[in-house]
Amino acid sequence: MSRKLTVGQFISLNGVVEAPEEWNFPYFNDEMGAAYGEMMAEADTLLLGRVTYESFAAVWPEQNDEMADQLNGIRKLVASTTLKEAGWQNSAVIDGDVVTAVKELKEQPGKNITVTGSITLTQTLLRAGLVDEMRLLVHPIVVGTGRRLFPDGPTQVPLVLTRSVTFDTGVLDLTYQPA
Repeated sequence: MSRKLTVGQFISLNGVVEAPEEWNFPYFNDEMGAAYGEMMAEADTLLLGRVTYESFAAVWPEQNDEMADQLNGIRKLVASTTLKEAGWQNSAVIDGDVVTAVKELKEQPGKNITVTGSITLTQTLLRAGLVDEMRLLVHPIVVGTGRRLFPDGPTQVPLVLTRSVTFDTGVLDLTYQPA
């Protein structure tokens, strides 16, 4: 049996996922914290792209709360062609092709593999058909510019909504699986 790869993203109403630290915090409440914590608790591996890894590694080792404990304690794998070493606790850089590495990782025993942030990595994994579940926290805000999770292009990714919850802030917690 193969492990499940779950992608979690903070996303604006118009599909922007870049720089959520600039628009997410007015909507972050206990419900969103619990949703994120639940996703992390179901995983034993956090898969990150280099940019997200570097931004997380600059902040989370210095924090001291439940979310920091989860992020600091979990095994972290970094998909990067430029980063040679990962200094954050329990971190390693994937050596070689990320798609091949993730296919192999999914066949190993363990809990879920979670991807958060990491726009390029998420798009690569979607194109490769390796994403088993997407958990989108859709914020009730239109962000003028920024990278979108689903950029223009020829690839269609049919999805099925398997769960939806509306938070008090108006954020939608939507879970999709491939159709």
